[in-house]
Amino acid sequence: MSKPTHYFVVPGLGGSGPQHWQTLFEQAGPHFTRIEQRDWDAPDCAEWVAAIAHALAGAALENVVLVGHSLGCVAIAQWARAHPRSAAVLKGALLVAPADIEAPRPDPPLTTGFVPIPLGPLPFRSLVAASTNDPWVTWDRAQHFAAAWGSELVDLGPAGHVNPDAGFGPWPAGWALLERLG
Repeated sequence: MSKPTHYFVVPGLGGSGPQHWQTLFEQAGPHFTRIEQRDWDAPDCAEWVAAIAHALAGAALENVVLVGHSLGCVAIAQWARAHPRSAAVLKGALLVAPADIEAPRPDPPLTTGFVPIPLGPLPFRSLVAASTNDPWVTWDRAQHFAAAWGSELVDLGPAGHVNPDAGFGPWPAGWALLERLG
C-alpha cells in the first residue's frame, strides 16, 4: 500500500492569510504542512530555501507535493536549483501565480536574493496556474516560466493574483489541480 501524498504549502510575500485558498486547503486536508518563514514581509531567499529544505528533511519526497503561491513559487524554483538530488525525488508542485520579481515596479517589494529567477527545467512534475491579468506577472512571463520550468501551464483566465482580493478563498478548481498531482 502506498503512502498518502503529503502537501507542503509555500506561501508568498506576507504569508497567506486566513481567507487565502492555501490556508483553506490546509484546513480541509489532513496531510498539509505550512512551511513557515522567519519574515514574511522582508523575505530573504537563502532563509526561505533553507526553511523549505528543513521542512522536507526526513520526508518521503516521492510522496510530497509542494503548493506554492506568488513568491513561494520562486522560492520553490530556487530550492530545486539548490537541492537537485532532493528535487529529483519530489512527486510534484503546484505553482500558482508565480511572482515576476524581476519586473520593474514603482514600489518594489523588499526581497533579498530571489533574482535571477531560475529558468532551468524542474526535475519533478509541475503545474503553473496563472492568470491573464495578474498584477505580479504578465501572461507572457507566466508562459515563459512554465516553458522554462517544463511545467504544464493552466490558463485561469482573468483571475488577478489568485488571492482573496481577487475572489479566491475557497477554490474548488485549485483543489482539482492539486489532485492531479497527488
